[in-house]
Amino acid sequence: MHKLSVRVYYEDTDFGGVVYYANYLKFIERGRTEALRDAGIDQVALKNDGLVFVVRRLTADYLSPARFDDVLTVNTRVSWMKRASLGMAQSITRGSEILFTADVTIACMNIEGRPARLPTELSRSFVDIVQTS
Repeated sequence: MHKLSVRVYYEDTDFGGVVYYANYLKFIERGRTEALRDAGIDQVALKNDGLVFVVRRLTADYLSPARFDDVLTVNTRVSWMKRASLGMAQSITRGSEILFTADVTIACMNIEGRPARLPTELSRSFVDIVQTS
């Protein structure tokens, strides 16, 4: 499982000092990006080769609020993989408390916006993320 530490800044909160709901999506995006980077997946090179990852579906549960100056951990793991898509299970925790969970379906697309098979080397990288989760 990949872990990313994130501190909550004022800009992340609403008037009451609670993290604004949409910012959880930004936090998990960072978690996915860093998990891919740490697995050796270069998204810039992938885009130059005509492939991109897009979020196809996301389900989220907001369990408990995060607040200004909290240090959070974004946990990311690959939960399943098919030829042109994969699932990522993510959570945001504060210490041992789970604040937020999300299941994200990521699709591989070509520049025309059509589904594209994951290149073999990428599939191997994702398998490594699954095996280390």
